[in-house]
Amino acid sequence: MAHPQISEREARSHQTFRALMGALSQPGQIGRLPAGGLAAFGAIAEALLDLETSYYAADADLLPLLARTGARALPPGAALYQFYPRLGADMGALAEAPAGTYADPDQSATLVLGCAFGAGRALRLRGPGIAGVADLWVSDIPDTFWALREQVGRYPLGWDVLLVAGDQLAGLPRTTRIEVE
Repeated sequence: MAHPQISEREARSHQTFRALMGALSQPGQIGRLPAGGLAAFGAIAEALLDLETSYYAADADLLPLLARTGARALPPGAALYQFYPRLGADMGALAEAPAGTYADPDQSATLVLGCAFGAGRALRLRGPGIAGVADLWVSDIPDTFWALREQVGRYPLGWDVLLVAGDQLAGLPRTTRIEVE
């Protein structure tokens, strides 16, 4: 009996989804994606977006990758998946990202942010999925982002954050408490 073969795209999507789940279940642990750079954002989009989801991105190079998923492009105040390969001037748009409501906390945004690991700000992480404390060094994320995340994050409200550096990935679920050093 012949077994069905999965396509290269399906294999990449499966590998990406496993990396995403690992990142969110073990906050601050750096994992690997099957692609790097802008293609990493495209791989994440393939794994998370479908006809019933929405996204926002201002990066013109990323828009064609996101459009291929069939998801709806929406403004930042309504999109549940938001992609920022280079966060900077986009802070105004990001500040509009949905944080959910007490009736519908699942209506909060997942933010996919480009960064660099190993330098910059030290983040001291605590919460579910972390044995005690974990430290993560992140650069290329404005300090105002961490203050904004703290402001909107009152569990069960807040954003789930995926940090992408090349082909590396770390997750910061809304349950993770962060002290910026």
